[in-house]
Amino acid sequence: MGVSKQKAVENRQAIIEASERLFRAHGIDGVGLSALMKAAGFTQGGFYNHFASKEALAAEVVATAMDKANRDLKEAIAAPIASGGNRLRRQVDFYLSGTHCSDIEHGCAIAGLTADVRRLGHEAQAHFASGLQTMFDTLTALMEDQRASGPDAPTSRREAIAFYCEMVGALILARAVASADPAFGQEIREASRETLLKAFALDATEAKR
Repeated sequence: MGVSKQKAVENRQAIIEASERLFRAHGIDGVGLSALMKAAGFTQGGFYNHFASKEALAAEVVATAMDKANRDLKEAIAAPIASGGNRLRRQVDFYLSGTHCSDIEHGCAIAGLTADVRRLGHEAQAHFASGLQTMFDTLTALMEDQRASGPDAPTSRREAIAFYCEMVGALILARAVASADPAFGQEIREASRETLLKAFALDATEAKR
């Protein structure tokens, strides 16, 4: 007896979610079909009922992860903040926290998937690029809203790109050394946090609620 269309959609989503967790933790090339289907609760033989290839699955994983990352960012920015607080500072504090650094399976999709995307096909790379463009647009608007106005505090898309690239780079490097030298990983995160706040958030006006 076949499964319903709704159940097939749910099964497909379960495979995508399990694959994303494994791809983040082990890299796309480091996970075989047997392992990812087992993690999703299915047998390997059922994979091709849902995806034409592992590359097709990877493209959907990237698209899903980037969409979620952008939704999460917008929700985090919109969350209430105390009077005098600053959403840009709050984002830096969260992103470069020890908790986020250790949450590889559920943390930032950009940091988790960047190393693999360049080895994937055009579809996956296009999903990643589109999601990253949206991320930069959101951060540009955030910086314009939270930073002081005037000629001494210009805000631009290029600044938003630089801001985000430093955060992501610091997170990736901190994760890379965390097991071998936790104190070094913490130093990387703290140094980047201080630089980012000095360059982008310390001149902020009172945050808008």
